[in-house]
Amino acid sequence: MTAPSRRTVVAWTLYDFANSAFVAVIPATVYSQYYALAVVGNEHGEGDFWWGLAVTTSMIVVALSSPPLGALADHGGLRKRFLFALTYLSVAATALMATVRPGHVLWGWLLAVVGTVGFEGAIVYYNAYLSELAPPERQGRLSGYGFAVGYLGSAVALGAALPFARRDDYSGTFLITAALFGTFAIPAFLFLPADRPVRLSLRQAIGAAFAETRATLRGILAMPALRRFLLAYLFFEDGINTVVYFSSVFAGHTLGFTTPEVIQLYFVVQLAAVVGAWAWARPTDMRGPKFVVMVTLVQWCAVVVAAYFVETKAQFFAVAVVAGTALGAAQAAGRAFMAALIPPGREAELFGFYALCGKTAAILGPLVFGLTSRLTGGNQRIAIVSVGAFFVIGLALIRGVDAGGPVRRRAERC
Repeated sequence: MTAPSRRTVVAWTLYDFANSAFVAVIPATVYSQYYALAVVGNEHGEGDFWWGLAVTTSMIVVALSSPPLGALADHGGLRKRFLFALTYLSVAATALMATVRPGHVLWGWLLAVVGTVGFEGAIVYYNAYLSELAPPERQGRLSGYGFAVGYLGSAVALGAALPFARRDDYSGTFLITAALFGTFAIPAFLFLPADRPVRLSLRQAIGAAFAETRATLRGILAMPALRRFLLAYLFFEDGINTVVYFSSVFAGHTLGFTTPEVIQLYFVVQLAAVVGAWAWARPTDMRGPKFVVMVTLVQWCAVVVAAYFVETKAQFFAVAVVAGTALGAAQAAGRAFMAALIPPGREAELFGFYALCGKTAAILGPLVFGLTSRLTGGNQRIAIVSVGAFFVIGLALIRGVDAGGPVRRRAERC
């Protein structure tokens, strides 16, 4: 690797460091809890409903806009400019969260939507650089480096936010998060490859996007195992996303966790996710990704049932550890399962659709949680159990996928 390429790779991984500040502080810990409990109020589930509506709205916007904007970026030579615009849209929204006060329900909701759309939308273009920065045999390693640096970014952001959180200085928390996100994203815009020359007009690029999406959908419909897996993935990933987005709100409202305690809880979950992904790596190869996904979905069902019964903070910490190990394992095994189902030569196309499914898989669950809480007068225990239905449906669908066995046995049959 030459010096310029090393510089480019470092810039790319630093973007993972940068955007992890947003996800660690805004949806995962501080802002979600602050918005639902302090800005809206959650005595009868109103905060759960509004936070769920913010997440659902964000993901609908991202899911609908990603295909045409992705094609426009590819065919119109706008990828880097889209990455820049969406990144700093999210940074600006994060900084403006410092202006949100109790009672600013619509303003806080709008900033949550804009910040999340910018964050999630930018990731689409960030991921697209991977194939340019490393050959196929090294892309997995580079992707892993990005995830590792991202975990470090989460830790740094939470460490920076903790002193503000201890003083209940939410404005300072959101401003330092925006500063970390915006500052560490700069190397990506300086050193990532320039946009390609324009090849298509706006109308042609959008037309190409929808044509490519239709062609991919037709191809998936012709592959029963892949079709069933992606449907299962939509359900169980929706359940996982919902638990992640509402864990801090649940901890604060139902169990009385303070914001610093929520930050500490998220540290524990991150560590448990790493351990889970590592511990299940060998079983994924030996027993197959289908086995691991099914086991972890059973684990997720146990997590939501246990969350219904927890009474103390210590009990919830224990449940969070179990959830964290299931989180890391399910994501790693799910990606391996998808890879096993893709015909050779169609990896980029179908993994792009897999990513789109991942964005879509946060639409229904948050709305179900929020509505259930609102209709039951703020009973988050019933709301969290309702999310278990997504894991049960996903488990039933995965069980019927005629694939996902050990790689070793498939090789022996070939």
